[in-house]
Amino acid sequence: MSERSAGEPSASEPPAREGPVRELLASEGSACDVPASEAPPVGTVERWAWDYVLTTDLEYKQRPPALPGTWEESPPPRRLTRPGRPAALQITARAPKSPGPEALRTPARRAQLIHTFLHHELQAAELMCWALLAFPDTPRAFRRGLLHIAGDELRHMTMYADYLATLGYGFGDFPVRDWFWQRVPSATTPAAFTATLGMGLEGGNLDHAARFAERFRAIGDEVGAALQAKVCAEEIPHVHFAVHWFQRFTQVGSDAGSGVGGADEALDDFTTWSRHLPYPLTPLVMRGAPLNRADRARAGFSEAFIDALAAWSPPAPGS
Repeated sequence: MSERSAGEPSASEPPAREGPVRELLASEGSACDVPASEAPPVGTVERWAWDYVLTTDLEYKQRPPALPGTWEESPPPRRLTRPGRPAALQITARAPKSPGPEALRTPARRAQLIHTFLHHELQAAELMCWALLAFPDTPRAFRRGLLHIAGDELRHMTMYADYLATLGYGFGDFPVRDWFWQRVPSATTPAAFTATLGMGLEGGNLDHAARFAERFRAIGDEVGAALQAKVCAEEIPHVHFAVHWFQRFTQVGSDAGSGVGGADEALDDFTTWSRHLPYPLTPLVMRGAPLNRADRARAGFSEAFIDALAAWSPPAPGS
C-alpha cells in the first residue's frame, strides 16, 4: 500500500504467544475492548490473526511469529473494531499533507512520506487479518489469500523501514493516522470488504505508487523510485485477487458468503462495485491522478470500468 492523494480526509507450529493479547485485554483504552473469552484457540491461524491485530508490541507488528498450520473448526465471526497500537506510534486525527514534488528533495520530507506508506502497509496487513476473522464463512481459499497478502504487506513494511533507516529515521518518528481502520471495518460483507480495500484502496495505490516512482526518479532518488515501482508491481496481484473474489461474491446465487442479492446481475461492473463501498466512501477517494491504466488492466479491471472510474464525479448537491 502507498499514498492515497484523497484517501485520508509453515508446517511446524510455533510456541503459543499469549502475552501481547493478555496484556492488551487487561489494559484500558489501548485498543479494541474485546472480551478475552472471544479469542480464538491458541495455535490456530485465527489466533495468529487475532494476536497480530491486537498486539501493542511494535516488534511483533513488524515481525510476527510464523503462521501455525491449524485452522479453527467452525469459527464464529469476530469483528474487531480497532487495532492495538504501540506507544511508539503517534496517532493523529489528521494526516500530514503529502509533500509536493520539489519538497521531496528534502530528506526529512521523503522520510515523512515513506513513513506514511509504511503505516499504510501496517494497516493493510492488520485489515487482512481482520477480514479473516470477520468473515469465517468465506471459502478457505479466500482466507488463505488474505494471509498471503498480509505477508506481502509485512515485507513491504520491512522494505520501507530499511529505506527510512538510510535517511536516519525509524517507524514512529512521524505522526500517523489510522484512516483505513476508520473506514474499512464498516464493510459488513466480504463483497464490501474486497470492494473497499482491495479494489478501492489498493487499486488506487496502483495510481499513487506509479506517480511517486516518477517523482522520486525526477529528484535523482533511484532507490526510492525503485522501491515504489516494486511495491506497485506487487500490488497488482493483490488487486487482481480482490477483483476475482468480488466477482465471485456478487454472482447471483453465489455460495461464497457474499451477503448480496440478485440485483447485482443487471448492473455493470463499476456500478456494482461503487454500490458496495460503505458510506461515506465514493470512487473519488479510490483513484489517483493520473490513472495507471496499464497496471489497472493487468489487475483485472475492464476498460469500461477504468473509463467509468476516470469519468466519475460526485453528484451535484440536492440531486
